[in-house]
Amino acid sequence: MSQLKDYFFCGVGGSGMTPLALIIQASGGRVEGSDRALDQGRNTERFDYLRARGVLLYPQDGSGITRASQILVTSAAVEETVSDVQAARRIGAAVITRAKLLAELFNSAALSVGVAGTSGKSTTVGMLGWILHRAGKNPTIMNGADMKNFIDVASPFASARIGDDEVFVSELDESDGSIALFEPRVAVVNNISLDHKSMDELRTIFRAFVAKAQTVVLNLDNSETAALLSGLKPGQAITYSLNSPQAHLLASTPVRSLAGIRFSVKARETGEVVEVDLKVPGLHNVANALAALSAAMACRVALAPAAAYLREFSGIRRRLEVVGTANEITVIDDFAHNPDKISATLETLHAFPGRLLLMFQPHGYGPIRLMRDGFVGCFANGLRDEDVLVMPEPVYFGGTVDRSVGSNDLVYEIQRHGRKAFAFPDRGACGDMLVRLAHHGDRVVVMGARDDSLSQFAHELLRRLAATKDERPIATS
Repeated sequence: MSQLKDYFFCGVGGSGMTPLALIIQASGGRVEGSDRALDQGRNTERFDYLRARGVLLYPQDGSGITRASQILVTSAAVEETVSDVQAARRIGAAVITRAKLLAELFNSAALSVGVAGTSGKSTTVGMLGWILHRAGKNPTIMNGADMKNFIDVASPFASARIGDDEVFVSELDESDGSIALFEPRVAVVNNISLDHKSMDELRTIFRAFVAKAQTVVLNLDNSETAALLSGLKPGQAITYSLNSPQAHLLASTPVRSLAGIRFSVKARETGEVVEVDLKVPGLHNVANALAALSAAMACRVALAPAAAYLREFSGIRRRLEVVGTANEITVIDDFAHNPDKISATLETLHAFPGRLLLMFQPHGYGPIRLMRDGFVGCFANGLRDEDVLVMPEPVYFGGTVDRSVGSNDLVYEIQRHGRKAFAFPDRGACGDMLVRLAHHGDRVVVMGARDDSLSQFAHELLRRLAATKDERPIATS
C-alpha cells in the first residue's frame, strides 16, 4: 500500500469503520473521525474506547475537515449532503470509500483471505483468525463484529486484530458491489441467498470474486455456492459439506447441547478424521467451522491442530449471545437480519425447550421491501404456535429512503399465516410487551443489525425482567 497518511473517518463508530480505523492507526496513519451516533449520544462506550486509543473525534458537522491533506473515508451509504463530505469538497481534500481503502491494505498482503457470502462471514472470520493466530501466523484480522477470543480489559472491542503485513483475513461485503475491489489469494464463499441484491446480480458478483483467487473454499450444501465450481480449474477448490461425500471435508451428524455442538470431520483425500467440539450452537456454525478449517488448510495449517484450536473459539458478539438469565427467563442478543439468518436462529433455539419471545428490528426500509416475502416466510414457517413476535419500525438514522413499506406490512402477512405477531411504532413499546408476556422458561430474543443500541436494549430488558416478580407457574410448553 502507498504511504499511510492523514485519514478522517466519517462514521468512525460503525462496525466496518472502527476496525479499519484502528488498523490504519496501528500501521502509522493519523486517524480522526466523526459519527452521527456520537452527536446523538449513542454508543458512548465505543467512542470512549476510540478516544483512549488516540483517535480524535469531532461532531459530524464538517468541523473536523480542515486540511487539504486529509483523506476523508466514507461508507457507500454516505451521501454528498453530509457536512463532512461537503467540507472535503470545499477545501479539496480527497474522498475515498471505506472499501477502497480496505482493498488497498488487503491486496498488498502476501496471503490475503477474503470471506464472503450472505451469512456466516463474521463467525467464519473469527474462527479462521483464531486458528491462524494460534498457529503462529500473526494475522491482521478485519471483521464486522467483535471476536470474543480477542477481547480483554484493554480491548473491550475486538472487531480488528493487528498483526503483520503478510497475512490478512477480512470479511468482504457484496451488498454494495465493493467486493469487486478485492483480489484474494484464498476466497471463501459460505452461501449465496437473496439479501441486498437480486440473485442474478449476486451470481455475477461471486463468479467474478472466485475467479481471481488461487484457492476457493465452497459450501456444497448451498446450491448457488456449489454452482461456482463449474467455472473453476481442477484443484482450485476446497469444498465442505454436512451431506455430500464428494466434499473435501465432510462433517458427521452433529450432536447438539446447550453448550454448543459436537461433530467429526473426515478429509476425503487422506481419510483423516478429527473431532470438533464447538462452544457455539447451531448447524450453521458447523458449516462456518468447516469453512474455517478448509481455509486454514489453504493457509498451510494442518487439519488436526486447526480442529483443536477451534475448540477454544468462544464466539462473536451478537451471534446468539446470551445476555443473561433473570427469574428463569433468558435474554439473547442476535444479529439475525435476513431470512436465512433468522431461520438459522429459530432452528437452533427450537432444538431446546422454551417459548420464544422475539423482537425483530428490520435493518432498513430498502431491505424490508426487497426481502418482504422472505421475511414473511421465515417467520411463518419458523415460529411455533406459542411463540410471539413483536416488531418496531425499521432502523432509520436519516437520509433519503423510500419508507412506503414498514413493519406493519410484514406483521399483517405473518398474522395471516396464523402466527402471533404485533407491530409497534417504536422499540419501547415492544420492550413493554416482552416484559409483560415473559415468564419462567421463556427465551427473549432481540434480533436486528445496523444498530449497536440493540445490545443496550437487550441488557435493559434483562434488568427489567430481574426487577419483575413472576408468580405464574412455570410454562410446560
